[in-house]
Amino acid sequence: MIDFEPSEEQTLMVTAARQLAEKLRARTREIEQARALPTDLRETAFEMGLGGSVAVPETHGGAGLGMVTAVLLEEALASGDAAVPFALSGPGAVGSALTELATPEQAQHWMGKLADSTKTGAVAWSEAKPSRERAGFITTATKEGNDWVIRGEKAFVLNAEQADVFVVFAQVDVAEGWRGLGAFVVEKSAKGLALRERNTTLGLDAVGSASLVLEAVRVPDSARLTPAGDFDRAVLRFFAREGLKVAARCVGLSQAAFDVALDYVSNRKAFGKPIGHFQAVAFTLADRAMDVDAARGLVWRAAAGWDAWAADGKAASEKEALRDSAWAISFALEAAMKAADDAVQLHGGAGFMRDYPVEKWMRDAKQMQLCFLTSEQADQIAAALDIGAPIDPALVLPTPETQAVFT
Repeated sequence: MIDFEPSEEQTLMVTAARQLAEKLRARTREIEQARALPTDLRETAFEMGLGGSVAVPETHGGAGLGMVTAVLLEEALASGDAAVPFALSGPGAVGSALTELATPEQAQHWMGKLADSTKTGAVAWSEAKPSRERAGFITTATKEGNDWVIRGEKAFVLNAEQADVFVVFAQVDVAEGWRGLGAFVVEKSAKGLALRERNTTLGLDAVGSASLVLEAVRVPDSARLTPAGDFDRAVLRFFAREGLKVAARCVGLSQAAFDVALDYVSNRKAFGKPIGHFQAVAFTLADRAMDVDAARGLVWRAAAGWDAWAADGKAASEKEALRDSAWAISFALEAAMKAADDAVQLHGGAGFMRDYPVEKWMRDAKQMQLCFLTSEQADQIAAALDIGAPIDPALVLPTPETQAVFT
């Protein structure tokens, strides 16, 4: 029997997250104009344990509540403002990176440094320009004695301005291309590390991104993250799991867009009846309702798959979780864009006025389509797993040639 009923603990947490989401919805324009999450809301979220460590195992310094709980909370928060889950203090995507790429000892150490509401982590993956001479990153990490020296520039680093700790991806083996990467933890205080000006983005205004410049930044060998198994596979799991959180945020945005559109067409009248009673409008709403429910189901199933893999550690469970995540990511990204776009369309001329939130949600949905994995990259993962083909990192991971934005 399939059980879709959240536990009592999950229900209580989601209810609290939805209450916070209502406050976020009421302050959407304030947050957008400030281009930052207000301190009071940030502290409230932190007190609720919403800083990105929900799915990090206890062995790695997290709450150990699993991916199902994580996606439930991500969806609830994103129904208020999809940018907020990206912008919260705490480990954020670094928690996911440490889960997959670090030893328990490394993760415990760095998660401890992000244990209060004033600390934030950031992941530096993207680069603005591809290398013309070879595959892989321009940013390199070279072993010198017992240290690694990192040189290069990472682009579109989410929360770069607020971050105290960065997980930086760099080329450690030039000859291996995309299979020759390494990941390093770099503190903001490191000599040679600098930030460029904050990027101006289409949406997700509560969270900022900027380029990270590394001029011969020296870190000890212990700062290199070393997963127990295959590094490439660990990176793929990181992107799939973090991409699944983005998919959950898409579900939250989709539900919000649908709810607002339904309310509008139920009260806006033309020719003596609500416009929602006209077939074209009604069919559009029906299609979006199906999309939202289908996306939610895919996200929940994939999350349950990761929790099952964490419990049994079987290769078959990992493969299924990766495939289900790819499906969920691909579908949810498209569903969010359709829901937000149709919400604008159904509002007519009012849709692109800032009196309504739907135009913001459309911008946010578009930007989320370029966060972590794209639909096309998720499709590539699913196809490779289904037909048993080797998974090429150059096709399934964000690269400067295929996608510049990593948020």
